[in-house]
Amino acid sequence: MPGKVKYHNLSEEEKKKCLGEFYTMVSMLEGREEVKNFFKDLLTLSEMVMITRRIQIAKMLLEGYSIEEIINKLRVGSATVIQVSRWLNNGFGGYKSIIKKYKKHEGKFKTKKDVSAAAPLTFEWIRKKYPAHFALVNLLINQKNKSKNKNKNLSVY
Repeated sequence: MPGKVKYHNLSEEEKKKCLGEFYTMVSMLEGREEVKNFFKDLLTLSEMVMITRRIQIAKMLLEGYSIEEIINKLRVGSATVIQVSRWLNNGFGGYKSIIKKYKKHEGKFKTKKDVSAAAPLTFEWIRKKYPAHFALVNLLINQKNKSKNKNKNLSVY
């Protein structure tokens, strides 16, 4: 059985092909749920945490936190903070670009109410888990809620 393939052992052509496919696939992801599912399948929980910590470090550096404050607050090593700082200041602008976009839209990203929040195997849970099967019921419930909200708004005047 062949061993692990190491990046530095790949030819330039192989590196470009692999990375090109990866970047293209990531750029094709649509919506938060698809992105989340892709990365949950691709990365281990530990890898995701490591990546998100780097992003947190970059955000804090851009907000003016000192290296010592970041180390103490996030409980990360100084080498990690210094490396993120180097990428932030001498890299390709990826951190700055995405953090700027995120801050601009921060309030707009709302997660859907988790299906698991309802007790498993209750009517509410099944209705949320399989919305297509309950389309008519969901439509009626939404209409009922809209009527309630409309009546509340009318009573104010």
